Amino acid sequence: MQADLPPPEWTGKPVHLAVDSTGLKVSGEGEWKVRKHGADKRRQWRKVHLAVDTDTGIIHAVQTTGNEIADGTVLPDLLGQVSEPMACVLGDGSYDWRSCYAAIAHCGAKAIIPPRRGAVIWQHGNCHAKPLDRDAALRHIRKHGRAAWKWDGGYHRRSLAETGMFRLKGLFGSGLSAKSEASQAVEVMVRCAALNTMTRLGMPKIHYQ
Repeated sequence: MQADLPPPEWTGKPVHLAVDSTGLKVSGEGEWKVRKHGADKRRQWRKVHLAVDTDTGIIHAVQTTGNEIADGTVLPDLLGQVSEPMACVLGDGSYDWRSCYAAIAHCGAKAIIPPRRGAVIWQHGNCHAKPLDRDAALRHIRKHGRAAWKWDGGYHRRSLAETGMFRLKGLFGSGLSAKSEASQAVEVMVRCAALNTMTRLGMPKIHYQ
């Protein structure tokens, strides 16, 4: 379920987006049983997918789905919410899908996604088509190792999406109070909009001695 965020102020530069997802618990029927008889009872969860600007910490896109929905299937719709030009999109191995690379390429951005273990080249060098970011990453990993590829490609910036998830849960809790899916999507959107407002007011700066 999608609920659009207010568009952020564009800085004039293409944005670097990190994408990730997390689960939020749905309150409602059955919660009393969990408190009474323990946490082994079934709980319902909603999955929240975010696209976070690694330079500013602003959330540019959010989508709420069922917990069973794979991250890779949501990415094209998530990127469709972003109106600003994109420089790159960073995601973990759960986005190593052809549809994800196609959606990122359609946006004119570079994909920084680690190929899964045992991955094979999709498009060989003798093909006249444009080289794929995914195949270039796989060749780099085979030659220099996965750790070197992460460092050289700036993959470590993807952790800023996890930071956004942590801030969202830390400030607003890890559960949802709305009952319907549509209301839950709006509730998540309102939280993200509020978090963006806080982010624009200022982020803490860490100075190491």
